[in-house]
Amino acid sequence: MNMEPILSFTAVALLVIGLIGQGFELRKIKASITKDEDFTSKNMFTNKRNLKWYVIIGAGLVLLYAGRQFS
Repeated sequence: MNMEPILSFTAVALLVIGLIGQGFELRKIKASITKDEDFTSKNMFTNKRNLKWYVIIGAGLVLLYAGRQFS
């Protein structure tokens, strides 16, 4: 059985889910930062709540790369 389409579909699904999830998480982080705190993009992207989304995006990229290697 050919696994390339399954790997590609899974990779794209993980990338889309990861990017959309991170977007929602960044919006929540932005809303939770008060006006008194330092509001920089560095603080938003290095927040620990983004780690799970980075892992999902990374897994999608690894699967995408693996799918291309089998073709």
